[in-house]
Amino acid sequence: MNNGMVQVGELVPNFKLLASNGQEVSLSDYRGKKLVIYFYPKDMTPGCTAESCDFRDFNGQFGEHGAEVIGISPDDLASHEQFVTEHKLPFLLLSDTNHGVAEMFGVWKELSWGGKTYLGVERSTFLIDESGKLSREWRSVSVEGHAQEVLQAVSEND
Repeated sequence: MNNGMVQVGELVPNFKLLASNGQEVSLSDYRGKKLVIYFYPKDMTPGCTAESCDFRDFNGQFGEHGAEVIGISPDDLASHEQFVTEHKLPFLLLSDTNHGVAEMFGVWKELSWGGKTYLGVERSTFLIDESGKLSREWRSVSVEGHAQEVLQAVSEND
């Protein structure tokens, strides 16, 4: 049962979000390329910074395998612009302020931290193939070694 959530092997529905460069970006813009989408909870937090910098450091290698990387969080464009500038991120960050895309991927969830529960983004990454189908997913990931693991999967799909 899929609860309206994107499943591996299925075509990912097109979506549009504003990006850190001020442009509206659509999933269909990436048709013909492999696309790595990583959902992360919040700009400027330690885990999200480490993860984004890991994807930054491997960005050239993703490119060598015909893959683009984008990050998505509920942060607004001003926050994304600061995050991109401060950490020299070479890829776009998309602003999902109403968390509609996060819900589509099933990563907007009840989380708990410090004894409190709240709704937020569960750190997760998705690999979409050249035809727009979801080919791999990593849910509830830990940051360490994650970008390398995704790069390995991308290189296996050449």
